[in-house]
Amino acid sequence: MVVSKRAFRPCGPLVLLAVLGLALAGCTTPDLEPIPGSITYGGQPRTKLTKAPVGSMVPHTFVSGSSFVKETYVIQPDRSLRLVRRDYFDIPVN
Repeated sequence: MVVSKRAFRPCGPLVLLAVLGLALAGCTTPDLEPIPGSITYGGQPRTKLTKAPVGSMVPHTFVSGSSFVKETYVIQPDRSLRLVRRDYFDIPVN
């Protein structure tokens, strides 16, 4: 009778991938802070968006320094706005 002398070896890349996946699953992204020009800079707006459904996305664009800024807000159940995304686009200079 022949007995295999193979030792058990965990799959290196697979184990590493699983550990990295668990580590990244615990990460959270911080909330975006409003900057000058943002709708919520200085607090929530006084008027509430009463006709827009909860969960609606509200785009907002403005210029900040030498960049166009595009922000996306989501309407919350209490009708406040939550900033969820901000993108910067350079202004071309000729």
